[in-house]
Amino acid sequence: MNVRSQCQMLALALIVAGSLAACAARAPRVPDAAPPSLEAANPQVKWELEPKAVDILKAMSSRLAAARSMRFTAVVSYESPSRLGPALVYTTKSDVVLQRPNKLRVITSADGPPSEFYYDGRTITAFAPKENLAAVADAPPTIDGALKAAYDLGETYFPFTDVVVADPYGDIAGDIKLAFYVGQSHVVGGTTTDIVAYASDTVFAQIWIGAEDKLPRMMRAVYRHDPSRLRHQMELSGWRLGVAVPAGAFTSSAAIKAKRIAFTRPDPKLPPDVTRPEKTK
Repeated sequence: MNVRSQCQMLALALIVAGSLAACAARAPRVPDAAPPSLEAANPQVKWELEPKAVDILKAMSSRLAAARSMRFTAVVSYESPSRLGPALVYTTKSDVVLQRPNKLRVITSADGPPSEFYYDGRTITAFAPKENLAAVADAPPTIDGALKAAYDLGETYFPFTDVVVADPYGDIAGDIKLAFYVGQSHVVGGTTTDIVAYASDTVFAQIWIGAEDKLPRMMRAVYRHDPSRLRHQMELSGWRLGVAVPAGAFTSSAAIKAKRIAFTRPDPKLPPDVTRPEKTK
C-alpha cells in the first residue's frame, strides 16, 4: 500500500466519525445548481427569529462556553442510500473530553473503523488504531482553530463542533433565517427539554435542550443541498462540566508509536455532472 492510499484510509476512517454535514455529503448525486433561498422557496413563511427560541439557544451557549472543562458522549446516526433506494442507518459513538482553551480528545467507535483525535494545545493527532496509522500536524492555540485545521488538512469534522467551540450560539445562529419554539419533551434525554427548530439556506435543524440545566440532549438535521433529504441525528449524554481532567489525557502513547503519515483530504473523484458540496454546519 502506498502512502497516498494509507492517507486516504486514515482520512476515510476519520470521516466515518465525521459530522452531520459530512454525512450529508455522502448523497450519491448533488445538483450543480444551488437550491433557491429559503425566502424564495417558501414565500408564505414569516421569516423571523422568535425571542423565546433565541433565548433558549443563547442560554445553552452561555452554559457550554462558561465550562472550563467538560465530558460527554455523542451518539450519531446518519442515513446513507441503499441499493434499493430507502436509506440505511449507520452509527458512531464519540467520548469527548475538553479543557478550555486548548485541549480536546475524541475517542470514536463506529459501525465503520474506529478513530481517535487528540489536540494538546500544540498539535493535532488523528489516529486510526486498527491500521496503526497516525497523522500529526501543528495546530493553532485554540480549540476553534484546531478544529478548523483538522478540517482543512484531513476533512475531519465532528458533529458536536457547535457544542465545543468558544461561542456555540454564534456558530449555530450565524446564518439562520428562522427560529421558533416547538414545545417541551419529557422523553428525550431522561429529562424535560425545550425544543427549538431553526433553518438557514443550507440546513433545517431541531434541537432538544435541558429546561433546567440548559445542556443539549439531541439534535436532528436535514440538509437542503441533499436531494435525498437524508436525516442525521445526534444524541448527547453523560454531561459532566467543570470536572478535573487527568494530566496526559490529551495524548496517546499508542498514537505516538504508530506509523506516521501525512494529513490528506480524501477528495474522491466525482462524476463530471456532480458538484462536491461545501462543508455546512
